[in-house]
Amino acid sequence: MTCVYGIKNCDSVKRAVSWLKDHNIEYEFFDVKTCGLTLTHLEQWREALGADTLINKRSTTWKQLSPEDQERALLPQGLAIALANPTLIKRPLLEHKETITVGFNDAQYEAIFNPNSQ
Repeated sequence: MTCVYGIKNCDSVKRAVSWLKDHNIEYEFFDVKTCGLTLTHLEQWREALGADTLINKRSTTWKQLSPEDQERALLPQGLAIALANPTLIKRPLLEHKETITVGFNDAQYEAIFNPNSQ
């Protein structure tokens, strides 16, 4: 099952979901504000992507953190900060088979869902 994590009013998430619908790809959407992310999710994503890719340092949430919490959020033991502030996660975050990726663009999704079309 393809899973999309994000915030329903985020423009990038809307574009990703629209792309999936347009390509008849079944998916499940999880709003990170309400779905109850787990530390296990965050650990898996951090391991696959790295903290610099997973954490959105341009977000309003990031800017509201203290410099100390910003520094901690990028460390392995700092995942509790992201757990408490799920909007720190770049979005949309897509899980499809063995692929975990953040952000959206047509070419990226095309490569994930139609790898032989390249």
